[in-house]
Amino acid sequence: MASAVETAIRSFVTKGVMSIAEFNRDRLKEPSAPHPFLTGVHAPMSDERTLTDLTVTGSIPTDLDGRYIRIGPNPAAPPDPASYHWFLGDGMVHGVRLRDGKAEWYRNRWIKSTAVTNTLGLPLAPGARSGLGDTINTNVLGHAGSIWALVEAGAYPARLDENLETIAHDPFDGSLKGSFTAHPHLDPDTGEMHAICYEGTDQNRIRHVVVGKDGRVRREEPVQVQHGPSIHDCMITANYVIILDLPVTFSMKRLLSGYKFPYAWNPAHQARVGLLPREGTNDDVIWCDVDPCYVFHPSNAYETPQGKVILDVCAHRTMFAESTQGPDSDACPLERWTIDPASKSVVRKILDKDAQEFPRPNERMIGKPYRYTYTLALPEGRDPAFVSSTRIFKQDLVDRAREVHDFGVGHIPGEFIFVPRTGGKEEDDGWLIGYVIDTATDTTDLVIIDARNFEGPPVASIHIPHRIPPGFHGNWVPSV
Repeated sequence: MASAVETAIRSFVTKGVMSIAEFNRDRLKEPSAPHPFLTGVHAPMSDERTLTDLTVTGSIPTDLDGRYIRIGPNPAAPPDPASYHWFLGDGMVHGVRLRDGKAEWYRNRWIKSTAVTNTLGLPLAPGARSGLGDTINTNVLGHAGSIWALVEAGAYPARLDENLETIAHDPFDGSLKGSFTAHPHLDPDTGEMHAICYEGTDQNRIRHVVVGKDGRVRREEPVQVQHGPSIHDCMITANYVIILDLPVTFSMKRLLSGYKFPYAWNPAHQARVGLLPREGTNDDVIWCDVDPCYVFHPSNAYETPQGKVILDVCAHRTMFAESTQGPDSDACPLERWTIDPASKSVVRKILDKDAQEFPRPNERMIGKPYRYTYTLALPEGRDPAFVSSTRIFKQDLVDRAREVHDFGVGHIPGEFIFVPRTGGKEEDDGWLIGYVIDTATDTTDLVIIDARNFEGPPVASIHIPHRIPPGFHGNWVPSV
């Protein structure tokens, strides 16, 4: 468990700790180079916009009726570059409304946190706060008839309206008792969302949270951990929730040094994968040690007839080992982990050695055997800005083949999501949708690709006359 000294500090001397952190923060040296997540393609937008006269190249599929929405950090007030971390910026959503083969609008809106409303001089958004802040910047999705903006480690979700305005900070109608996550996963059979959640102030406990089809929490089960691990994502199978307890943990040293993001690579923390039976308790978790690495995002998982669990992930060699500004991995292949609950072992196999991230399958296949996943290529070596490649991949996990869509020099894509075609039968019968920055013109396209003609030209590009900073995650929210 956490050392007695560290636990005492966190539990009983919080004000003193934060005073030391603030003292040292004021004395941090300015970075010698421009902050990679405040400049270039990551430079924040300074206002909210609504655009209704959007130019389109190609033809928008008429079965796409809904909103593509993505969220990411976008500081409303200029932050201190010495202590700023990419993961902590104020959240901003960017969305495009598609209907009847037309792009009706583009909107960007800040998630109305306390800091944002104070900066913009707006009334405080209604709703409950968790006591661990209300900045939300990591994921946005539709569930139970609402649009939810999400973050991990503390803040409650925020509920948005159809025009992306913040309705309220909302712990699922008061049914959520602790923190939530940025990455719940929807069971396509039950309609429930499963999540592994943690709070930055609790080093010894995480929770399995289930949100029902009605948008209310029905289960919040505690699981014991050590050292305060940063658990960004999870995955589900027919019988298990998969816990990724890996060696990025709370760092008292970084906090006391003045850095606002207090997580760092911790080689002393045993990397392990937990198989929690869906309705099980802490005592039922099957813990399986794995070689040290860090996973932000799994693609999918499923169980074999022999009782093993297959988990596909993008696995970073290390994470936050040196940088205090953002991700700093220099290797992130696509891997398949075969987890054997009988022997409590994990066998790792590289499926594609090239660095890649943000894996997204056809999410109708979550928890089931599947064939395809779509990933964003990362640049070779350690790029301070993390995302600067021009390629996305279609991975065929059955034939072990890869297709590449290259947007061309100076065109930087973000995460692409898969949207099934209406009435489509095949796993890859649908569209891939995502934003692509044109660095030469400082503009952005919302690009739609036919997943079955992955290397071919886009079927449509919706032109947005400004740069949308690379964010984190997005989803398609169909009209209801």
